[in-house]
Amino acid sequence: MFKAKHFTEIGRFMESMGIPGRDGWSLPDSGKTFPDGCHYRIEIAGVERYSTMVAMVDEAKKRNLRIHRAICTVGGSTYCSLQELKDMARLAHDEQMEIIMTIGHRKAWDTGSKESGYPEGVVQGPRHRGSDNMAYWIEDMMRNLEAGIRGFLVYDEGALTVVDRMRKEGFIPPETVFKWSVFGGQCSPAGAKLLEGLGADSMNPLSDVSLPILSSIRSTVDIPLDVYMIIVDAFGGMFRAYDAPEIVRVAAPVYFKIEPGTSEADIYKPWVTESWHEEFIRQKVKIASILQEIMERRSPELRISETGPEDLSIPIVE
Repeated sequence: MFKAKHFTEIGRFMESMGIPGRDGWSLPDSGKTFPDGCHYRIEIAGVERYSTMVAMVDEAKKRNLRIHRAICTVGGSTYCSLQELKDMARLAHDEQMEIIMTIGHRKAWDTGSKESGYPEGVVQGPRHRGSDNMAYWIEDMMRNLEAGIRGFLVYDEGALTVVDRMRKEGFIPPETVFKWSVFGGQCSPAGAKLLEGLGADSMNPLSDVSLPILSSIRSTVDIPLDVYMIIVDAFGGMFRAYDAPEIVRVAAPVYFKIEPGTSEADIYKPWVTESWHEEFIRQKVKIASILQEIMERRSPELRISETGPEDLSIPIVE
């Protein structure tokens, strides 16, 4: 008869796979950095239109803030014309920022996706239904690639497998990068190891991730971790301003992710006016500048990257 293994034995088995058997309660220093030797960078989410990016860049210059990565069109890049995508790529190129584009087609746009419209069905997550919907998603990515954009948000392990193969075989540009979305729901060392192996270039764990869990993830993978420092109320509304130095110490290399608000469903609908986003993005930049101030006051030895480090996948423009 099989005898159940206990907690310690399970942990030892996990460790034999290169996965910590326990969360990192001792909170050791990460010991890892970005390729430039720096520990953290700034990521602003919700850059919905070209006009939003213009306002973000303007406010960042006023506040002397370096923005390394912009998470664009959370509501879906299909709502942008090809010319608008090209304009965003040009501005990001000029400012030496990486764009991570949120592709338009998604489960909510799939007319057959009935279960996801119900309280219990929604817990299935946003993964694509069938090959047609995945191909639609990739086709929207192709518009962005043509516009010069080289970074994309991914939340479906199957889709990540496909686009990583496309990248390796030259079906899409080899410099294309993929950021794993919080909507993919991964928040463990085992999950992070899986994603890194599938081709993710960075990972956004759940917004409520603890320091010990971050530490255990960091000990398992080398890809940057994109950590929510402020999050919409519908995700919990956390503002981890004074956690910032410890997050960087145990989890570097880290992107500080800035995304306040009520809920993503409220903020990122296409009928929300561009002028509203222009004002709101300035508040996000202000919050990011406060985080940088806290880092400089409390942990000056933990360094932020300069503008345009070489490992970013900056948009390609003619």
